[in-house]
Amino acid sequence: MFKRRTKRTYARVLAEGLYPRGGWSRSLSYVLHRLRRLPDPPHKIARGISAGIFVCFTPFFGIHFLLATVLAFIMQGNILAALMATFFGNPFTFPIIATVSFEMGTWMLGMDGGVPLQQIVGEFSRASVELWMNLKAIFTDDIARWDRLARFYDRVFFPYLVGGIIPGIIVSVASYLMARPLIAAYQKQRIKRLKKRFEKKRIAEAARADAAAKAH
Repeated sequence: MFKRRTKRTYARVLAEGLYPRGGWSRSLSYVLHRLRRLPDPPHKIARGISAGIFVCFTPFFGIHFLLATVLAFIMQGNILAALMATFFGNPFTFPIIATVSFEMGTWMLGMDGGVPLQQIVGEFSRASVELWMNLKAIFTDDIARWDRLARFYDRVFFPYLVGGIIPGIIVSVASYLMARPLIAAYQKQRIKRLKKRFEKKRIAEAARADAAAKAH
């Protein structure tokens, strides 16, 4: 009953993941609208946002939702807020996040940096394919080759992981400090609007009751 009439192809799913059908501005406004309407206290929502943004600085692509859920649970933050905050990592911010994290990681580890972004993306793509082929080899006669994955871990993954910690903490803490007062102010204004609406409704119902009583 609630299924799509036309099933989306994998190409369309990937395309909409890179650029949503309504555009990134519409998707962002929807996420902000949902964040403002979450029922939890401001500090729990802000913790969830902080957890989701921090996860965006990790190289665990494909399981950011899972990591955001676990981290928000540990921080006692709002899990839905954490999931929506992972939209911070998108095609517009990813080049900045990847470049800063990788360059900082190579600097902290004393490695040679200067790897172009396209090469970083290519390394992750090849590693994903290699990992899948090695997992398939467990159930077939193919030979698993872990040496290339080991080089990928040493040259790309580990520097990215180490380098993303500091900027991830800075941005996530800043997001918490900004989000908490904004959410608190919005919730107060929303409560005031709901009270005014309820009061107007109560007055209108009382007026109708008085009119009905006079008519009788």
